[in-house]
Amino acid sequence: MKLPPWLVGEFFGTFLLVFFGCGALAVAVLTDAQMGFFQVAAVWGLGIATAIYITGSLSGAHLNPAVTCALATGGEFPANKVAGYLAAQFAGAFAAAGVLQGIFSGALRVYEVAHGVVRGTAGSEATAMIFAEFFPNPGGKALTDVMRATVSPGAAFGIEVVGTAILVLVIFCVSDSQNAGRPRELKAVTIGLTVTLLISLLGPLTMACFNPARDLAPRLWSALCGGWGTVSFSANGWGWLTVYVLAPLVGGQLAGLAYRFFFRPAYAAVASRAD
Repeated sequence: MKLPPWLVGEFFGTFLLVFFGCGALAVAVLTDAQMGFFQVAAVWGLGIATAIYITGSLSGAHLNPAVTCALATGGEFPANKVAGYLAAQFAGAFAAAGVLQGIFSGALRVYEVAHGVVRGTAGSEATAMIFAEFFPNPGGKALTDVMRATVSPGAAFGIEVVGTAILVLVIFCVSDSQNAGRPRELKAVTIGLTVTLLISLLGPLTMACFNPARDLAPRLWSALCGGWGTVSFSANGWGWLTVYVLAPLVGGQLAGLAYRFFFRPAYAAVASRAD
């Protein structure tokens, strides 16, 4: 059976995004091989750039429900294709989580024994963070009341909205053919660098999601198949939904509005004067 190119692109592109990104988290938490947010952020950025280069010609490399929904809202993407794109994105992210747990299963067991982490109990967000995201960033430790006081649910929501809006706006602007300053062949690199910058700045606060598929699919894996159970959904209360699903979708919509009402007309005006 011949699969549609868009399905191949969105599934494998999102798979690569999560494999590289969550893989970097696993290495940082479990082995101390990559210390500091910039190293992890750089792997995320390079992984996303690689995924875009590989799948851009197949599906447009959305790789993110926030991007797909923002394009559909603006009429730049067919509404009847949204569900298929989202399903492919979630499936790719879920599969990547499963592969990563298989690769790091031994390191996970050793780390949890050494640090007294009992998977599936309170405090096991210390290792669940390899798959799901939490605020503030646990940094391989159990969240404490002192740590939680640094980022409220409302602040976390706002951070994810702003971060996603910046990312999606960059994606739209570097993809606009009337933007004479767009990086062309380096579009994927520019998007990857934007992700690196955003994770470096916001990662310590919310782990910098900006992508509902990237978070929810691995979170489901960790709860249903990984052994973390309800911890993946209870450590931040309803934050798993409001901060890591709804906030990126809102941010994407705001970016779409900013692009359509400000940037696209401005690019068109400059292009018409150049002609």
